[in-house]
Amino acid sequence: MTRPERRNAVKLLMFFDVGGSMDDHIRIVEELFSAARGEFRHMEHFYFHNCVYEGLWKDNRRRRADITRTTELLRTFGSDYRAIFVGDASMSPYEISHPGGSVEHWNDEAGGLWLSRIAAHFPRSIWLNPVPEQHWGHTQSIGMIRSIVGRRMFPLTLAGLQDATKQLSR
Repeated sequence: MTRPERRNAVKLLMFFDVGGSMDDHIRIVEELFSAARGEFRHMEHFYFHNCVYEGLWKDNRRRRADITRTTELLRTFGSDYRAIFVGDASMSPYEISHPGGSVEHWNDEAGGLWLSRIAAHFPRSIWLNPVPEQHWGHTQSIGMIRSIVGRRMFPLTLAGLQDATKQLSR
């Protein structure tokens, strides 16, 4: 007798930082995305650049045309979803702390405010950072993002993924 393939029933949202300094980490992020897509039946993904703001996108080639409003995302997905942010958190601190700080568009509200809203809505959220952990203290924005996500930032390594998985299971 054959059994159907088992797939994880956890509902997952993944948010990927794309472009700029993340270009150095494309291979490992693609591997993570591929593994997650194969494991989770209920998985949605969105892209952002440097910090989350009022809009996210699902197709990086159409990032200027097909934007999902972050407020709509918060209305659509319940707090039972787990949220994983993947990014190096390396940017100008103004992108996190100030309106108008984005390098791509005028943002009326600071990126940190949007990230705080998402993290509050999805209490089981973590941030995976491909930058080696021993370098995190050298970048002010990494410390700012770590603070916003309740210090739930983990290195994008096997050990970091294990620790992140434990955190998401709580």
